[in-house]
Amino acid sequence: MNDPEIVELYWQRSERAIPETDKKYGSYCHHIAYNICGSPEDAEECVNDTWLRAWNSMPDARPAALPPFLGTIVRGAAINRFRAARRQKRGGGQTVLALDELAECLPAPGSVEQEVEIAQLRQAIDSFLGGLGETERKIFVARYWFLAPIGEIAGKLGCSEGKVKTSLYRTRGKLRAFLKEAELC
Repeated sequence: MNDPEIVELYWQRSERAIPETDKKYGSYCHHIAYNICGSPEDAEECVNDTWLRAWNSMPDARPAALPPFLGTIVRGAAINRFRAARRQKRGGGQTVLALDELAECLPAPGSVEQEVEIAQLRQAIDSFLGGLGETERKIFVARYWFLAPIGEIAGKLGCSEGKVKTSLYRTRGKLRAFLKEAELC
């Protein structure tokens, strides 16, 4: 079943929408959630939350592309679950490590104009990513959007972990310089 047909099932409030979505995007969403949570059980809960949120939001929204729509929902659910687990002294996954790697590139939160800064930062990062080469962009997005482990990224791209680490280090440096030039850091 293709994506427009799945979206139409949601709009028709058909009970088939969720099983069809799970069949096509279940492993994709589970993979994202697992990379963040580090627990198969938590990842499964996040995926189930994603189906519910998709069900509740579809009549109001008709996503142009289903994978990023679902990916955004599951990522948010997983980050929320991860934060809750951290508050309870539990946790795991790649989230802390990946966010620590980016910490020196991003501006500190909490200013009065935070909403404007977030929008500017989002536009700047989109522009930055558009200027990267394909491999650099894939590595960067896999690590910092999907929170994939270094070894997994290397395996998918058929390169060494050292190459991935070097690429991430250099790309973070480029991002830092780019954001400084744009006066966002």
